[in-house]
Amino acid sequence: MDSLSVFFLAEREQSADEVMARLTAFISGAKHTLDFAVYDMRFSDPLRAKLAATLREKAQAGVEIRFCYDADKPPQPNLAAGQDPAPAGTGAFVQSLGYPWRRIAGMKLMHSKYIVRDRQSVWTGSTNMTDDAFTLMENNIVEISSQASASYYAQNFEELWEKQNFEHTGDIHTESVPLTFSNQSANVRVMFSPGCGLEIDSEIARRARAAQRRVRICSLLINSGTLIGELGNLLRRGRVAVDGIYDRTQMEQVYLQWQEVPQNRWKIGALQEIIARARLIGKNSTPYTPAGRHNFMHNKVLVIDDTVITGSYNFSRSAQFNAENILFIESAPLADAYSAYIDHLVKKYH
Repeated sequence: MDSLSVFFLAEREQSADEVMARLTAFISGAKHTLDFAVYDMRFSDPLRAKLAATLREKAQAGVEIRFCYDADKPPQPNLAAGQDPAPAGTGAFVQSLGYPWRRIAGMKLMHSKYIVRDRQSVWTGSTNMTDDAFTLMENNIVEISSQASASYYAQNFEELWEKQNFEHTGDIHTESVPLTFSNQSANVRVMFSPGCGLEIDSEIARRARAAQRRVRICSLLINSGTLIGELGNLLRRGRVAVDGIYDRTQMEQVYLQWQEVPQNRWKIGALQEIIARARLIGKNSTPYTPAGRHNFMHNKVLVIDDTVITGSYNFSRSAQFNAENILFIESAPLADAYSAYIDHLVKKYH
């Protein structure tokens, strides 16, 4: 039976070696193909050596390895035109590994972080391929063993590989796939932006609106106007528990951006009211700098009743136009596992 597993990361609670060991174990299972779609990939020499050795072993065994990565943006991106910055160094790192690669262009970000193995299994979640992501950030890694799910990711990867631009990709009709988590039945559906960006935003809002018991947030950002509206409605009605954690430092930067755009200013008061009424915990992270170390609360997670929503997709308008992947996983034990993780982070950063 197809299955799913999850691994949770928190600042200074696991070593980089421990996470790299999971990654190389996943890679080592490949028999035919490994396709990487990466946004940020820059490991220190010790981690790079472990990754490179595992990839070399697979290549020597005949495994075909390919990389798509977010095209290095200019040092000063055209923010007025909607262009986002991207971490410098990913291209040089990927190219240094010595396998076929494609720079994926686009005005926004090729923000996915997934690996498709043999078109049978997928490594995905919120975790970038960096030392900081492995050791200093809160992240989650989802491994899916399912040919049906993996085929959707493979289709998305081929679009990126062939077009070398993520715009006009991701318009893939996907359906929910049955699998198991913790020996109990579950269902998972993946969706991709930008092709399904508006549909993803609507689906998140629909599920929040239909919540019966709980909406738990564990998210770097909360800046989708649609989601902010639904959370506000839930709190005003008062019949569903809303709580969780976000990255306070990174959201303060968003407030400054909203202040500059008249039609976004309403979000500032609306979100501040949600944070106060739901008593959301804010992690104080290190402000972003291109060359600094980063300890963001980097998850993109919603737990709505017995459904987990997670992936690379921030709950933002930008995510609709990025290349992203997001999972809707219906599983009571998985929702409880994520809920326990959220409890841990709330207690840690309270």
